[in-house]
Order: sequence, then structure tokens, then C-alpha cells
Amino acid sequence: MLSRTILLEKKQTGFSCSIQNITEEDLLQQTGDTLIQIQYSSLNYKDALAITNTGPVVRQWPMVPGIDGVGTVIHSNSQQYQIGDNVILNGWGCGETHWGCLSQYTHLKSEWLIPLPTGISTLQAMAIGTAGYTAALCVQRIIEHGITPEQGNILITGATGGVGSVAIMLLTQLGYTITAATSKTNNTDYLQQLGVQHFIDSKTLASAGKPLQKEQWAAAIDVLGSHSLANICAQIQYGGIVTACGLAQGMDFPATVAPFILRGITLAGIDSVMAAYPKRMAAWNFLAKHLNTNQLQHIAQTISLNECPEIAQEIIKGKIKGRFIVDVNR
Repeated sequence: MLSRTILLEKKQTGFSCSIQNITEEDLLQQTGDTLIQIQYSSLNYKDALAITNTGPVVRQWPMVPGIDGVGTVIHSNSQQYQIGDNVILNGWGCGETHWGCLSQYTHLKSEWLIPLPTGISTLQAMAIGTAGYTAALCVQRIIEHGITPEQGNILITGATGGVGSVAIMLLTQLGYTITAATSKTNNTDYLQQLGVQHFIDSKTLASAGKPLQKEQWAAAIDVLGSHSLANICAQIQYGGIVTACGLAQGMDFPATVAPFILRGITLAGIDSVMAAYPKRMAAWNFLAKHLNTNQLQHIAQTISLNECPEIAQEIIKGKIKGRFIVDVNR
């Protein structure tokens, strides 16, 4: 068995990204108990950083990128899954410390997997991917905090990205009013199609602001970090919540305690990479219940393994919107 794969290598001659055929023996050297035939993967920002070698994502070499995957179990030493089961992989260090899913086959630990939820196809699962699953975790946290549609607008940064797009779709289905923060003013039609009612230029959040600002948002989902996250916290209504799940602007958080002790706001960190099985299943079942899967065609397009390096460059340059499903057999 040969697996057509994106392989990232670092040698004395430098970094390389190439399409190669790797053997089953190569795959089985990766720690795991379940061999999966991948149907679809996806191309995320973290994958783009790895493929372009523009961020310190890869920690072991050589590496197969791909933090997402959906496919069929063809062998397992675990009693949790049987041959023929369709399963999803999100995170767990795949594409960083363990070979990922931008490959026709992958060898993974069964505890990293979840069964494909009823009502979601394999193609739809990768249109959602880690980005959509992260969005579900954010939306669930906002609901758990007690924020209702009547309390005001929900601000979403990085609105044209994968997390933002799925979050908009979910919140719209649940009756919330959305304000999208985006620098891509030419993509307002795309966002309105998903359900956005209001827009702000994300550049207005990007610089240092006052510790307390006008209360504008009942809650927020932020993928930017840095000054943007600090300003969002300063603008959240009394008792509101900000879910933080990204650092596209930066890892720093130049804020004060003022919004927390004077307005009682909550800053909730959202981790999708190492989340426990029950939380993953709850998020995916939430998606299966509340997401209008017909809308996924508006946010996702399917590409081949060969197209990944070029698209990865465009992702790093911030020139894309939505999601990229990777058909590993094309």
C-alpha cells in the first residue's frame, strides 16, 4: 500500500514541501492503533504555516501536515472502532508532532477520533473542520454564559475565515444579531449571505485603546488577540463574555483589569486541539443539530493535494475566505 502524501522535510539543503508516495511501513512507525483511509482533509491556517514554513508549527521532521481529516477505519487494535467506521480527526498535535491527514492514509490513536455524527456527510465534515468545530465551542460557551439574542449584538472578528464563517451560520440559525469585524470590505456580500447584519472595519480594533470604552457587544468571538482582543474586552456590555480562540494579530494581550472588575465581563479561552472526547462530541452534535449544512457550499471549495502549496501561500497573505476541503484522492 502506498499513500500519496504532502511531505515536509528539513535537511542541510533547506526546507522542502513535496508530494510523495509513502509506504504503509512508514505510516505504522507513527504512534497509533488505528489505520484510516482518508477521504477528505482540509487546509487550515496552521497547515498553511507549516506548508509555507512561515511559522514554528512543525516540531518533528519529516512531517505530514493536516490537522483535520475524515475517513474510514481499515484496521484498528482498539475496540472503540470497527473496520468500516467513518471517523473524524481534529487537532491532537497532528501536523505538528504526529503525521497528519493531508495524505491518503494515516495512522492515529483511537482516543483522538470521534465517530462521524449522523446527518453530516464526510464532505460536510471537512467543510466544517477544526475551524467550524472551534466555532461551535465558542457559540456553546456564549450560550452557557446565558447570553440570549435579546441582549444585543455578537461581534465576530476574522469573519470571513473558517471560524468566523461557521460561527455566523450557527448564531444566525439561533436567532442572534451579528456584527462582523473584517478588513475585507469587498466581501460584505459573502458575509450577508451567511447572515451578517452589521459590519465594522477590523482596523478600528487594531491599535491601543482606552481601558474602558462604549459598551457595544453582548458577546464576542475573537481570533485576533493582541490590541484587538483588549479593545473588544473594553467594549463588551456589563456581564458579557468574550471567547478567545486565535492570535492572528498577536499573542500579546495589552489590556487592563478594568472591564473585568468594573463590568464583570468574562474572557473565556477556547481550546479545540486537546479538548476531551465528551466536549468534542457535544460540539459536533451541536453542529449536526443547529448548522444549516446547505450553507456550507457557500463557504467551502474543494481542492487537490497538488493545489495545497499554492493555496497555503494565499492563506498566509490573507487573500482567501471560507474553507478549503482537500480531496486527497485527486
